[in-house]
Amino acid sequence: MTFASTFVRIVGFLALLAGAFADAAAEETPLVRQSLDEAWWTGPMLAASAGTLPQGHFLVEPYLYDAISPHADGFGSLTYINYGLTDRLTVGLIPTFGYNRVSGGLDSSHVGVGDVSVQAQWRVTQFDADSGLPTMSVNVQQTLPAGKFDRLGGRSSDGLGGGARTTTLGWYMQTYFWMPNGRILRTRLDIADAFSRGVGIEDVSVYGTAQGFRGRAKPGDVQTADLAFEYSLTRNWVLAMDLLYRHAQNMRIVGHSAPAAAADDVRVDSGPRVSFALAPAVEYNWNARVGMLFGVRRIPRTRAAAATTTPALALNMVF
Repeated sequence: MTFASTFVRIVGFLALLAGAFADAAAEETPLVRQSLDEAWWTGPMLAASAGTLPQGHFLVEPYLYDAISPHADGFGSLTYINYGLTDRLTVGLIPTFGYNRVSGGLDSSHVGVGDVSVQAQWRVTQFDADSGLPTMSVNVQQTLPAGKFDRLGGRSSDGLGGGARTTTLGWYMQTYFWMPNGRILRTRLDIADAFSRGVGIEDVSVYGTAQGFRGRAKPGDVQTADLAFEYSLTRNWVLAMDLLYRHAQNMRIVGHSAPAAAADDVRVDSGPRVSFALAPAVEYNWNARVGMLFGVRRIPRTRAAAATTTPALALNMVF
């Protein structure tokens, strides 16, 4: 399936959703501009908020997903656990878990722990409707290698981590636009750059090495840009879409194919890789503090990787 056909399918999907909720939207379409208090949000599937939590408040948002590729299903969960340390500073933890099911191979032996991330976000500006100033924040995230990544034996599906310590610096922006019918379109732009350290690897690993290998892998830096939109269809219902660009620089693997090898006889360079993703989603919000999201991320096939489709369900809770 080409990128163009994928885009057409997703646009059609959103059109069907808009038609399904048309009656509800008509009932709630205001004669004047919708106020921010009248719009409830869960957030799009991928783009994180540029806002911070009020001091002393928690946000907990567990995700369940299935990354579907031609010969495997990667079942997983990740949970955002954030706390408002001050009104302008939010800190958080992101644990992950996973289980891989493989066609023609061994599935994961059990549900395993993936890598864990800690983060801090400092809000620089707050949205101002009069001047048009968006909310802007700086985000720093550190990924810690908690998941299994090498010495996998004959069960490579047990690999749930990357092994490398990764630091991600992000710049997040969020603003609001009022549509001609008075409804709000919330927009986010998240830009991030991830830097990974090298990691020693042995035997079978998530990097594709074989039994007996001894060496190192150096993941390339990764730059991402995520432009997301959320349309407040009604107070409870929201339609969302992420448009994600990802550029991964060269990943290098160097080492011995066997412990007795006299010199490095394995040298692999992945080359730079570019991918795009679309992630349409539907949000339902019971109130301003609790909402649910169902979305599907679609990454079209590239020269380096097969296409993946990832349905996901998330519950967003602030207290």
